[in-house]
Amino acid sequence: MNKVTGIPDSTGEARSARWGVTAAEQELSESRATVPGMTLAVEAERLVKQYRGRAGTVDAVRGVDLRVRAGEVFGFLGPNGAGKSTTIRMLTTLMSITSGTARVADIDVMADPDAARRRIGVALQEAGLDPRQTGRELLVLQARLFGSSRAQAAGRAQELLELVDLVEAADRRIKGYSGGMKRRLDLASALVHEPEVLFLDEPTTGLDPASRLTVWEELRRINARGTTIFLTTQYLEEADQLCDRLAIIDGGLIVLEGTPQQLKAELRQRRDLNADPTLDEVFLDATGRTRERLAGEVQEVSA
Repeated sequence: MNKVTGIPDSTGEARSARWGVTAAEQELSESRATVPGMTLAVEAERLVKQYRGRAGTVDAVRGVDLRVRAGEVFGFLGPNGAGKSTTIRMLTTLMSITSGTARVADIDVMADPDAARRRIGVALQEAGLDPRQTGRELLVLQARLFGSSRAQAAGRAQELLELVDLVEAADRRIKGYSGGMKRRLDLASALVHEPEVLFLDEPTTGLDPASRLTVWEELRRINARGTTIFLTTQYLEEADQLCDRLAIIDGGLIVLEGTPQQLKAELRQRRDLNADPTLDEVFLDATGRTRERLAGEVQEVSA
């Protein structure tokens, strides 16, 4: 049993040395075995993304293995340039995969990207909203694009407006929305077609503490309805509050994975601390970063 993940160890073939994966990194990867009978919402094996340019080949993601269970909120943390956004873009069909495999909602994203897109919702860092539309018009249009009738689209829009608490602002133009309202509307837009998995790339970046707390509550409500949430965030407090499990990526590789409680308990035991460490201390330990290097990358904030 792996002391960090709590998932039984398994063996597998060693990764090719061409990706620069050490024996310790391979051991961590192999520890993420699937529990028998567990339903997976996201599964990636040896996922690699390379960029080739005049300066040579850059390995942005060097062999990521992920297993996200259906119905959980999974956090994906890492410093800037670690491979977070690249990984999420590969999983959501927005970027090609150099090698490895990825399945989302039991669909191979390389073999059938169109089918995968019908099963996922995506909200990236910048909300893609038309400021000239009202919130209701945006959601109705999205539903119509997914094949709903006028009546179905209107009903789905109303349901989502209630879910994200935007009913009172529904018929106002989006250009007059606050940053928090725009983020919540973007979440609703990603849910129009009732996806099984919702991918969120830094959903609360730039929001004030009150708006951040509101988005947290919306995410809990969305997850309570059965939607799996795959979340990247810069805020460690956010990951601690929302995530059932999380993984830390650094240098294109997963360096740590488990529940927030497991990861803090493991560090406390290993360092013989008198109290549980914070998640930012876990992050610092996992990535070998100092507090000075941490500034401007991943932050701990209290809301």
